[in-house]
Amino acid sequence: MPFTMLIWPLPALLTWALAWAVFLGLRAAGLGAVAAFVPALLVSGLPAWTGRTPWRRVFMLGGFPLSLLASGAAGGLPGWVWLLPLALLLALYPLNTWRDAPLFPTPAAALKGLAQKAPLPEGAQVVDAGCGLGAGLIALHSEYPLARIFGLEWSWPLTLLCALRCRFARVRRADIWAADWSGFDMVYLFQRPESMARAMEKATAELQPGAWLVSLEFDAVGWKPKARLETVAGKPVWLYQAPLQH
Repeated sequence: MPFTMLIWPLPALLTWALAWAVFLGLRAAGLGAVAAFVPALLVSGLPAWTGRTPWRRVFMLGGFPLSLLASGAAGGLPGWVWLLPLALLLALYPLNTWRDAPLFPTPAAALKGLAQKAPLPEGAQVVDAGCGLGAGLIALHSEYPLARIFGLEWSWPLTLLCALRCRFARVRRADIWAADWSGFDMVYLFQRPESMARAMEKATAELQPGAWLVSLEFDAVGWKPKARLETVAGKPVWLYQAPLQH
């Protein structure tokens, strides 16, 4: 079962256990308290980023340092160290993105057959708006190997990791809602149901005729899709083509 699908509070408990395992392992290897604390916190950062709500992310990231403090094992840690969890949370998930979807990777087979439903010419520009660690970019590249693939991601740590993982794509740090979509032949999203009205409004204003807006799992209520694809059960892909129609 995917980590993000576990019943709460199991994701938090597993995140805390992971951090503690790293911390105790490094301490047993002879590292000092600070040297062990920082990697343990970083290791727990990515699981915490997948929390379904902002408060869950706070709990998942904050549980380890708080339990460390309560256990008395934090002796020798300077006061500034306790600002690191907040700094890490804000780096991974900046405040202005808290309304957007957390890190839900695109399943490997979810976009299989997309190129048949929405053919694109060689050199077409395709963007994953909110690319996270790059699962969607990999799936898009598989479908459109001759396209120019772009990724937009606001979290700078995820941007760097995604750029390293997806050398075939041009990944940059950007606010997907402020970025200009008009130059893209396809915009791919894996957002939230609450984000779809905003996405459709932006697509209506910016996409050129013939360009595609592709949404994994969540449809745009009140808008007519051009096509629908479902290769992974429960993960339909909704295809809208400009000019978008109600």
